[in-house]
Amino acid sequence: MTKINIKYLAEKLNMAPSTVSRALNDSYEISKATKEKVMALAKELNYQPNPYARSLRAHRSKTIGVIIPERINNFFAQVIDGIEEITQQYGYHLLVYNSHEDVEQEKKIISYLLGGRVDAIVMSVSSQTSSTEHLEQVLRQGIPIIFFDRIAQNIPTTKFITNDYQSGFDATMHLIQSGCKKIYFLLLSKEITIGKERLRGYLDAIKASNLPFLEDWVIQCYQEEKKNLELIKSFLYPMDRPDGILSSVEKLAISAYHAIKQTKLRIPEDIKLITFSNLKIADLMNPPLSTISQPAYEIGRECAKLLMNNLNKSKQISIEDKVITIPSVIHVRSSSCS
Repeated sequence: MTKINIKYLAEKLNMAPSTVSRALNDSYEISKATKEKVMALAKELNYQPNPYARSLRAHRSKTIGVIIPERINNFFAQVIDGIEEITQQYGYHLLVYNSHEDVEQEKKIISYLLGGRVDAIVMSVSSQTSSTEHLEQVLRQGIPIIFFDRIAQNIPTTKFITNDYQSGFDATMHLIQSGCKKIYFLLLSKEITIGKERLRGYLDAIKASNLPFLEDWVIQCYQEEKKNLELIKSFLYPMDRPDGILSSVEKLAISAYHAIKQTKLRIPEDIKLITFSNLKIADLMNPPLSTISQPAYEIGRECAKLLMNNLNKSKQISIEDKVITIPSVIHVRSSSCS
């Protein structure tokens, strides 16, 4: 049985194998007429390219490294789904790593990936990431890197974010309009951009409404759920407790839910709650949880489209240094209503 490969196609077409190869790869060096001839014969003979051999010739792994800070957050799972939907169309697969909100683990992952195991990196930095020396090394080695959600602002590449400031402002105003006068803000990290922007929106909304404010209403929380549960319960017991809570991340809202239930308070009668979250079962909770949902799947798709466009060019160029904002959507449910 004749083996259908590039050499065989070249003999049939009376062309050089290199011409056939470039035509199959849609090279700009090959005319449209030649490409059509090659593609027609390839289809007729049911030619199947060898992706492994192609990646070796191109010195590519056909692999994208994805680094996320945690798996428990539904947002990151949805981003990965969006990335995968696009990359699979180009024959790329993903290697997904979890930094567990640990910058040292993040550095180890980057070091591993710099060994030539991936063609590009998509990542959201850990809550501990302040120095970016390990990320600068990625650019120095010529590996494309793009950021989403939690970004490294000083790395010259494209970053995909949501309108965190405006969402923080709007969510706080919603609580105020629902009758809240003492609103606490649950914060995971002051290092990461999303925390800073959401906090800034919260503070500006409080200021714009001329409500009283004390700095200890911004609650610095922990990575551990048990610690957060005790911390939140500690400010719920006193009579001067808050009447509203804005949580900057999903996991803190879940801890708040448990803490409020354990202190026998009622949502929303005693305390109203809204959170940044992509939790799919938010409307099934008791009461249904108000959320600011990020366009996670769309962010993943846009990250992947940008990378695939870059990696599949005949001559790879640097990714443009810019920030792209895709707005979030507020879903008002019973947990934050009067």
